[in-house]
Amino acid sequence: MDPDSVDGLRASGGDGAADAIGPDGRVPHGSSDDPDLLDFSANTNPRVPPGSARTYREAFDAARSYPADDYPEFRAAAATFVECEPEQVIPTAGGLEAIRLAIQTTVRAGDSVLIPYPSFGEYAREVRLQGGTPEFVPHDELLSVDPSGHALAIVCTPNNPTGETADPSALRAFADDCLAAGTTLLVDEAFLGFTGEPSLAGREGVIVARSLTKLFGLPGVRMGYAVGAGTARDRLATARRAWSMSAAAAAVGTHCYGQREFVAETKARVAEERARMRERLAARFDVFPSDAPFLLLAVSDGDETVDEILVSAREAGIALRDARTFRGLDAHVRVAVRAPDENDRLLDALDV
Repeated sequence: MDPDSVDGLRASGGDGAADAIGPDGRVPHGSSDDPDLLDFSANTNPRVPPGSARTYREAFDAARSYPADDYPEFRAAAATFVECEPEQVIPTAGGLEAIRLAIQTTVRAGDSVLIPYPSFGEYAREVRLQGGTPEFVPHDELLSVDPSGHALAIVCTPNNPTGETADPSALRAFADDCLAAGTTLLVDEAFLGFTGEPSLAGREGVIVARSLTKLFGLPGVRMGYAVGAGTARDRLATARRAWSMSAAAAAVGTHCYGQREFVAETKARVAEERARMRERLAARFDVFPSDAPFLLLAVSDGDETVDEILVSAREAGIALRDARTFRGLDAHVRVAVRAPDENDRLLDALDV
C-alpha cells in the first residue's frame, strides 16, 4: 500500500459528491449498533447454523495457541462448497480482507481498474489506497466493456446494492476476455451462496472473494477467503499474513460449510420472503429485481423524501440503509430480507 495514496485519500475525501468517503478516508457500511433497533440496514442472515455457538466455545482452548497456518480443515470445507482445490483457498479475516489482498497483489500505482456502480464502495477505496485509478462503469454494462489496458476488473454478483446476479454465460465470456487481455478479474461472491449459481473459484485469471458473513449470519467472527489459480494464487499465498484467520473463525467456518440443510432452508426462505416483500413494497416504491437477501427501493416522485422515510422507520424501531451513499443513487433506500415476523414489522412500518 502506498503511504502517499493513503494520505491523498484522506485529503481528497474521494471523487467529489459521487463518492461517500469521509474525512478519515473510510466509506459507510450498513449495520446499526443500536440494540433497540431492528436492523434492516445490514444484509446478514438473521439465523445461524445449529451448533455454531458450541463450536465457537469449543475453539477456546485452541485459541490459546497460534493456529496451524495452513488451515487444512477450513480449506477443505471451503473448497468443497465452491468446487475448487483446497490449495487454491486463501483464508482471510472476512471477505473484505480477501478483496484487499486481491487488489494489493494485482494493482500498481497508476494502474486503472474497472469498477461497477452502484456497488460496494470499498472497491474504489482499496484501488485508490494502492495508487490506482478507478474507472467506473454501470454495473449492468461492465461485462460488455473491453478489459484491455486495465490491471483489474471487478464484478460483484449478486451486485450490492441492486441485487442482480451477473448472467453466468456473459460472466464467463468476460472472464475469457480478461484472460486474453492480461487483466485479472476479481469476482466478489459474498452473496452468491443465496443463489443457485456456481462459483468461478479456481478459474484461471480469476480471483474470487468469498465471505461467510452474509449466508451464516456471523459478521463478528470475520470468516472469509480468496480463491486463485496459477500466478494469482501464488501471489495471494505469498502476501497473505501469517495466521490470517483465527482458530475460532476457522472452526466455525468449517462447521458452517457442513450445514447443507441450513443453507437450503435459508435460500428457500429468502426467496419466498423476498418475493412477498417485493410485491408489498411495490405499492409504494420502485423495487429493483434482486437475487440477494436485500431489496433496493427507489423513492418515487411525490412520496416522502429518503430522510423522512429513514426517520419514520427509526421511530418505529427499524434501521434502514441510506442507499444514497452508493455512487449514482440519489433517492434510494436498501432493506434486508430477514425472518418473516421481522419482515412484517418492516412492511407495517413502511405502510405497505
